[in-house]
Amino acid sequence: MSATSEVKEAVMEQDSATVWKTVHRVVFPTDGDTDTLPLYVDFNAAQRVVDEQHRTERAGAGTTAVVAQHRAQRSDFIVDRRQLQLPAYRRVSFGTYFNAFPASYWRAHTDVAQVRLVVEVDGDATVVIYRSNARGTSNRVESIQVGADEPASIDLPITAFGDGGWYWFDLVALDTDVTLQRAEWAVPQPEGFEPGSISIAVTTFNRPDYCVRHLSTFAESEELLDVLDRLIITDQGTQKVRDQDGFDEAAARLGDKFTLLEQGNLGGSGGFARGMHETVNDGRSKYVILLDDDVLVETEGILRAANFADFTRKPTIVGGHMFNLYERSVLHSFGEEINEYRYFWGPVTNTREAHDFSASNLRTTPWMHRRIDVDFNGWWMCLIPTSIIREIGLALPVFIKWDDAEYGIRAKAHGFRTVSLPGAAVWHMPWTEKDDTIDWQAYYHQRNRWLAAMLYSPYKHGGRMPRESFMVDVRHLLSMQYSAVALRLNALEDLLDGPSHLHSTIGAKLPEIRRRRAEFDDARVSKNIAEFPEVKRVKPPKRGIKPAPPRTLKGALIKAGTGALRQMRPARPEAGVQPEANVPAMDARWWRLSQLDSALVSSADGSGASWYKRDSDQFQSMLKRSMILHQRLLARWDTLAEEYQKALPEFTSQQAWAQTFENAHPAEGVGKSVL
Repeated sequence: MSATSEVKEAVMEQDSATVWKTVHRVVFPTDGDTDTLPLYVDFNAAQRVVDEQHRTERAGAGTTAVVAQHRAQRSDFIVDRRQLQLPAYRRVSFGTYFNAFPASYWRAHTDVAQVRLVVEVDGDATVVIYRSNARGTSNRVESIQVGADEPASIDLPITAFGDGGWYWFDLVALDTDVTLQRAEWAVPQPEGFEPGSISIAVTTFNRPDYCVRHLSTFAESEELLDVLDRLIITDQGTQKVRDQDGFDEAAARLGDKFTLLEQGNLGGSGGFARGMHETVNDGRSKYVILLDDDVLVETEGILRAANFADFTRKPTIVGGHMFNLYERSVLHSFGEEINEYRYFWGPVTNTREAHDFSASNLRTTPWMHRRIDVDFNGWWMCLIPTSIIREIGLALPVFIKWDDAEYGIRAKAHGFRTVSLPGAAVWHMPWTEKDDTIDWQAYYHQRNRWLAAMLYSPYKHGGRMPRESFMVDVRHLLSMQYSAVALRLNALEDLLDGPSHLHSTIGAKLPEIRRRRAEFDDARVSKNIAEFPEVKRVKPPKRGIKPAPPRTLKGALIKAGTGALRQMRPARPEAGVQPEANVPAMDARWWRLSQLDSALVSSADGSGASWYKRDSDQFQSMLKRSMILHQRLLARWDTLAEEYQKALPEFTSQQAWAQTFENAHPAEGVGKSVL
């Protein structure tokens, strides 16, 4: 059967009494930012999706074919949030990240069998509908003529989108200018359908400007206000949101739809747990959307997440993707999974990080047409049904790190899936802009990864994770990053104390971590580089060969062995007077730093530098301590894992968290409910 016949048959079978629910509107940015424009409209409509393997073969063996993206972005074509004016004889495609319809996700997670495309224009034009398959190959479905008399609509089946694929359309102006007045994708509502309302929970620490921007963004979206019960901002900082310029005016616009809470700093997990707790107790919202404070929001994405959740077969966590706040057309994270043997997170297989839509649009990116399944979604934007919270509890009391990953894994263990939904996204600073594994967050990375592995790892003693944990300590020691190792070892000691430490230390641990870290030279960052002594090289590299990363396992072992032997010897006294080298953050690797007695190392964000100094006593004592702690954890793995697993329902319960909230007094002693 042809695609056209499928469409006609679907239309004939459709009950005329069916009510259609708009779930995905075609929208445009109105700020004139041409960096984000490729995410909404594609002005190079002549390009087509082709199979990636065939494309590479045509380009020649051993090469990668790159499709050049037409860069003539025209923000002046955009009239407003819903309208775009197209000059005569021009063609644009809406086969874009935000405006194509992710049919395969609706096929996989809902009972929806077809979608209706509605297009309204003010003149004569042609609408050409396309679909893709999981291999990224596009097919023309139908071409229809539209005019100013009435909106044109076409019903499209989604039953053949099992493994992947999108729908989209191109708009072609004929011999006169034409304005797209609206376009949207709708699905049939089942009998007795009741859409769910939402609460949005934001947790913040000293980012009051971002929070006021959230207030304004949500107040300006009438469609979002229609489904919003409450915006809950949990302020855990000392720079209060209520003191920010513009707060009163922005809060007044939301009125009783806004609640500001203040509590002591319990980290991201404590702030988001508070938002979950408040939403569940309030009882109005079917969903709570967890949202970072330092993000830019596409409000249509929030609506799409809620609409999608309304139609899933059972309660489902619906997450949004993350774009790069500094490179607006770059998709940083498309989907996350857990490698259970390493017990570490990473991008889903067959996806790519940092994809730039200004270089390759959706229609020319085959891998993005394959539907992916994720283990969790980051809490930069994540919708969670309140029914799931009631059943499995609130976030882990871990301050930061692994709270979002663990929640997705916990939900999956209870039979609830997570979907990272294309077309729902925020812009957020990518983690590549910082290295939080060597700052104060090293403690939380270490403890919480071990905790998650003890709770869920299917492998004996966590598979490769404990061995990898020890090797990370060795790598940091070879790099003279003693502060990171000190915090990682403290994390293992606390883990050995059992589950009771999680709630009891969540509000007090960070000051202790900062004090401990400040004792080490590598943790002291100076923003004034001129304060450091001049670099003095001790001797030139042997045979003029500069340090390079090892290319083989044997080479790595040799470098690590020679580096470890060097650590056993006292450092040259001169190295404590003048650093031996300047090392950029990107080059601050163990194979480079292990060859030095001291070095000036740039911070990851480029704002300053630290003076690393080799200390053989620290190296030996910390290495010994790491070996002992890892051995103790492995010896007690089964017992500890059972303790944490049995305690999980209690320490993620609303009752346990309520007590922690009660004890988390705001920095200024202000009442917990402010507005």
